[in-house]
Amino acid sequence: MTARGSIASRSRPRAWVDDAIRLIEADARRSADTHLLRYPLPSAWSGPDADVQLYLKDETTHITGSLKHRLARSLFLYGLCNGWIDENTTVIEASSGSTAVSEAYFAAMLDLPFIAVMPSSTSATKIALIESQGGRCHFVADAAQVYAEAERLAEETGGHYLDQFTNAERATDWRGNNNIAESIYDQMRYETHPCPDWIVVGAGTGGTSATIGRFIRYRRHRTQLCVVDPENSAFFPSYAQGRDVNGSSSRIEGIGRPRVEPSFLPEVVDRMVQVPDRASVAAAHHVSAVLGRRVGPSTGTNVWGAFGLIAEMVAAGRSGSVVTLIADSGDRYADTYFDAAWLTSSGLDPSESLATLAAFETSGAWPS
Repeated sequence: MTARGSIASRSRPRAWVDDAIRLIEADARRSADTHLLRYPLPSAWSGPDADVQLYLKDETTHITGSLKHRLARSLFLYGLCNGWIDENTTVIEASSGSTAVSEAYFAAMLDLPFIAVMPSSTSATKIALIESQGGRCHFVADAAQVYAEAERLAEETGGHYLDQFTNAERATDWRGNNNIAESIYDQMRYETHPCPDWIVVGAGTGGTSATIGRFIRYRRHRTQLCVVDPENSAFFPSYAQGRDVNGSSSRIEGIGRPRVEPSFLPEVVDRMVQVPDRASVAAAHHVSAVLGRRVGPSTGTNVWGAFGLIAEMVAAGRSGSVVTLIADSGDRYADTYFDAAWLTSSGLDPSESLATLAAFETSGAWPS
């Protein structure tokens, strides 16, 4: 030991990381915020003392076409700023859907290899979307193996496993920084009812509900958070029973999980609603017809939950607003959720739920 004492250093040149963060921030600045659409509810519902409005935060306007663009950006910044990603890193994720599409986009921007680990049963359409952004797909026989296989690949390549299901609630700055919650409230500022009574989101990674629920409390808004969950998913029964319950793979892509993911924070959720899969599909078709463009099935889950809350407000003669999300475009599901033969073979005939929605728009009443 010298008179100065011992010195150790693990610092590395930061020029590449600095430039990578600049590129991601520049990409965000080139994009306007996603649109907030006012959904046309029947004027007959509005009386002299009651007026209810529904808004849809349209996340399809991100360059990669879905809500997961926000998550992918946050996960890359999180990895870069923690020193986990550099110019030689292979980036890996366990995902067969929109998250992998968006992550592949950011990896290509930084000239990094990206591998998405997914079940071998993944549809050709989804594989093509990931590959179109420069990603490579790695298949496993059993869907439950995706987590362990992603970890194994990261160790084998010396890469970084983004791990959306653990890091979603950690990577996003829930206090603001133009996260989705701050964006919603900024855009609602000049509306008739600027502070929503409810915000409705699905449970996928749990990151979106965690961000919105924390932001509501941090800003002391009176808004309540409702999380919708498809049938068979683990989130709803776990929330209802107050303990972790195993589920199964969801038939509604993008939301629902066979296990409660680490990013899900039940303490910031005011209500959960379990939505039948046929109802999710019916609502996606219904909203697509109203808007004149297709929305994905998880958007149907969101809107079905929002309609139930609106019906409560109408029945109580209350004024206010409800906000939910268009998570992705229905064009990604042309050969599945918007294909009549596929729906029939999958046991997802939406006709009964479509009749419920038609009756709701006429009367404002909702089935118990």
